[in-house]
Amino acid sequence: MSLTAAAIKAKARDLGFNLCGLTSAAPSPTLHAYLRWIERGMHGAMGYLARADRLRRRQDLREIMPGAKSLILVGLDYFARFADEDTLNDPARGRIAAYAWGLDYHKVLALRLEQFAEWLAGASGRAIGQKFYVDTGALLERSHAQQAGMGFIGKNSMLIHPRRGGSFFLGEIITSLEFEDYDEPHRETMCGTCARCLAACPTDAFPKPYVLDARRCISYHTIENKGWIERELRSGFGNWIFGCDICMDACPFQRFAEETDEVAFLPFDIERVAPPLTDILMSTEDGYRALFRRSPIERIKREQMVRNACIAAGNWRNERAIPHLIQLLYDKSALVRGHAAWALWRTMELDASKLLSDLHRREDDARVRGEVEALLG
Repeated sequence: MSLTAAAIKAKARDLGFNLCGLTSAAPSPTLHAYLRWIERGMHGAMGYLARADRLRRRQDLREIMPGAKSLILVGLDYFARFADEDTLNDPARGRIAAYAWGLDYHKVLALRLEQFAEWLAGASGRAIGQKFYVDTGALLERSHAQQAGMGFIGKNSMLIHPRRGGSFFLGEIITSLEFEDYDEPHRETMCGTCARCLAACPTDAFPKPYVLDARRCISYHTIENKGWIERELRSGFGNWIFGCDICMDACPFQRFAEETDEVAFLPFDIERVAPPLTDILMSTEDGYRALFRRSPIERIKREQMVRNACIAAGNWRNERAIPHLIQLLYDKSALVRGHAAWALWRTMELDASKLLSDLHRREDDARVRGEVEALLG
């Protein structure tokens, strides 16, 4: 069988992928920008992005797989119309990014990529080297996908397909196969003068177009940041408790987003889209795991999610949260106690003084004590 681009893309469609592109395993043309981004510390606490071995892999894919010649990239839509905007924006609920409404996409895509790789090995008729990744490999997948003609990089640093928007997952196969008919890259952005995504960001996470400072990004803090969230940023989080879709939803190309055919990405109830904040605030370890079982949300622990819910509750400022926030002042996690104190102050203001003074008196964690001192001061 001749492994042409047409044959490979036909197989990708058979496996349920919505997009597929081929490009050489050359270094990403945006590598220099990535290295500058790292030098400026805009990756925040994601130290793994700056590890020397990871940087070598991004500069030369043969560091990942000796003999790498090509990249096959695939996209799988996740956009779903499940809840109305009133539900999503209800401050009494914690909002979850749309990509995490269903089952864990890593496992869904990995199974198909494994089947794809097995087919490639059989169709090639010879021994080949290959590796596949879903959001885990040390390569600049959005940039490579742009080189494979799957879209352009928008001012919000996301990959955007001009006829599908940006609501699709990426996966890739690195292979020792070489092809004659690689896809033409999207060489230029199609953003024009539009800057809606930049203007929409409530925490000013974009210092300039095409550059995201993770240290100010809601998605970074609610997922990647395992520690304390700076007080100056918290009020901009609104009711987001896992990820953020603001800059993508603001993009005009998002009106072309295709609703997914993959049932695994459809949420089975509203609690996987926008659970009541009070449910999260009073969740136990077992209850939290049960609520988000087999979801991408499993990657963060209860402690982080309750911290996020405390910030959302502080932005809600409703008395219904008060009993739960008071209870969280006694939580085993200092991270939770400190953020619950902030939420309680935001909700009760001076009426919270005695509760926070009592917390300060019994507290032995320096960070919590500092948080309370800043609030009372």
